[in-house]
Amino acid sequence: MILLTVCARGGSKGVKNKNIREIAGKPLIAHTIEVAKKWGKADRIVCSTDSEEIAKAARDAGAETPFMRPSELATDEVSKMDVIRHAVGEAEKQYGERYDLIVDLDVTSPVRTSKDLDSCLKIFQENEVDSVFSVTNARKSPYFNMVELNSDGYAHLSKEPVSPIVRRQDAPEVYDMNASIYFYKREFLMNPETESPMSEKSAIYVMDDISSAEIDSELDLAFLEFLIEKGEVSL
Repeated sequence: MILLTVCARGGSKGVKNKNIREIAGKPLIAHTIEVAKKWGKADRIVCSTDSEEIAKAARDAGAETPFMRPSELATDEVSKMDVIRHAVGEAEKQYGERYDLIVDLDVTSPVRTSKDLDSCLKIFQENEVDSVFSVTNARKSPYFNMVELNSDGYAHLSKEPVSPIVRRQDAPEVYDMNASIYFYKREFLMNPETESPMSEKSAIYVMDDISSAEIDSELDLAFLEFLIEKGEVSL
């Protein structure tokens, strides 16, 4: 069985009430839940939140809220993996079901589509992986134009190439994790020692820049509204 989780706590900082902020006539969280419903392959769509207001918006959009997230899992310091594990455990207890695949969608990435989810599922099913997560092509490269400071305070490339790279196109392909889509094998996710979405057996799904649009600031929100106004994005 497939459980799809949407995690949204009440205390957002970058954008006040971000998860229920209206975008294209709907609360932000509704766009993610509607994509999950359109995808149609999840046996349950569950929202994990500590906010009654967010819970109501999630239910109105078609998700279930069989539990409220405890306050100790609703702080800035808490690992997202712990939040998802809690959601899986509570859903299994409430419904008497066992989920072999857990899909987590971030509320702040509203432009993904059901086709993106289909593509991730295909990668997950056709490969021996612990997880699949979405990425976008990175604009900077640690082999070419990203630097760190050494102990003496001098700059050096974050990753030293075997031989000098004079054109960015010649650098190894690198990606930014875009925090949009995560597919987890049950055994990997539910291991308490799993602290990251990534293992030695993880695969990626590459999305374009517009599909990867993420809402973490008022500027991000204004840019998304601009894309909607220009017809570049349809929500």
